[in-house]
Amino acid sequence: MRVAFLGATKGMGRALARLMAERGDTICLLGRNSADLERSAADLSVRGAIPPVPSVACDLEKPDTFAPAIDAAREALEGLDAVVVTAAVFATQEELEADAALAERLVRINFSNTVMFCEAAKKALLEEGGGTLCVFSSVAGERGRKPVIIYGAAKAGLTRYLEGLDHKHRAEGLRVITVKPGFVKTSMTAGLEPPPFAGEPDGVAERVLSAIDRGAPVVYAPAPWRLIMAIIRALPRAIMRRISF
Repeated sequence: MRVAFLGATKGMGRALARLMAERGDTICLLGRNSADLERSAADLSVRGAIPPVPSVACDLEKPDTFAPAIDAAREALEGLDAVVVTAAVFATQEELEADAALAERLVRINFSNTVMFCEAAKKALLEEGGGTLCVFSSVAGERGRKPVIIYGAAKAGLTRYLEGLDHKHRAEGLRVITVKPGFVKTSMTAGLEPPPFAGEPDGVAERVLSAIDRGAPVVYAPAPWRLIMAIIRALPRAIMRRISF
């Protein structure tokens, strides 16, 4: 599989890229930090990716980089079978309420700019005759919850967009996979108290890779979060107003 990967330098994205490299997938790294890209390319080469692993500058804060980056990845890989998007930003609800500029940036990167990147990826994959678009959203978008009001709203919008893409383009050969991680122990969540069923990046990566291979439209990781969120979605508002989860 020839994969353009945005967000492979850290956390869950790095774990997933490593698994794909180990099984022989060909990867082109997209990102904004050249030093991080170089380190990740070297790491993937050691793990089985055919060197040199190409990398392309792409910044989720700069939409004008999206289409050129995907075109460059497509050229470097001599075609494109999949695009994986794990890049995002996170901040706590308290931080976002205290800093309007930070809140605007988070919503822009995690929702509108990610959507526009996916639009460019969708176009490239459809030109190839189809393929896989795998994007990390979050269980935070499943229900309005006190600790993740703003972050969750951005992820809810992204989830609905990806669902719409799947409905519209599956018959054309585009397989859209929405990943909904629960709490995962990464640098993004460092300093936060992990809840029960907190996951590790490697475990999440294994579930996501299986979903990519099966073409499953939605994957929760770790697995218990599917049931947890089903319960949360079913709770009446009166209870949601009283709990802090």
